[in-house]
Amino acid sequence: MKKVTLEHHSDEVASFLSQQLIAFNRAHWDVTVKEAISATLRDEQEQIIAGLSGMTFGNWLHIERLWVSDRLRGQGIGSELLQVVENEAITRGCRFALLDTLEFQAKPFYERHGYHVEWVQTRYPLNGQKYFMTKTLVP
Repeated sequence: MKKVTLEHHSDEVASFLSQQLIAFNRAHWDVTVKEAISATLRDEQEQIIAGLSGMTFGNWLHIERLWVSDRLRGQGIGSELLQVVENEAITRGCRFALLDTLEFQAKPFYERHGYHVEWVQTRYPLNGQKYFMTKTLVP
């Protein structure tokens, strides 16, 4: 056996480790299909001007990204994207939603839509805070 060596981030290493963890998890966990989910708003030239993307997995919707163009913020577009994706997640059998947001991002927005803070990661990455939030979609 060789000595452990430090490697700079490698897509090859990350991909290999992901495959190994997925295989291990399948042997010890209820296998559920992860399915991408997204909603967009496009302009007349079909350019994305707002969107939300994430995954559904078992009981959970995981919201990974929500972005609205600066010129469209405050017009209810983010709320509409969120509602469309939550509704589809419920159709797929999800009962809960999970996301994380940084202190300068969208915590108040998500709170207005029924999300609550489960955990706060402080000093992230140095002096900020990262909020992990959940919502019950179906009681």
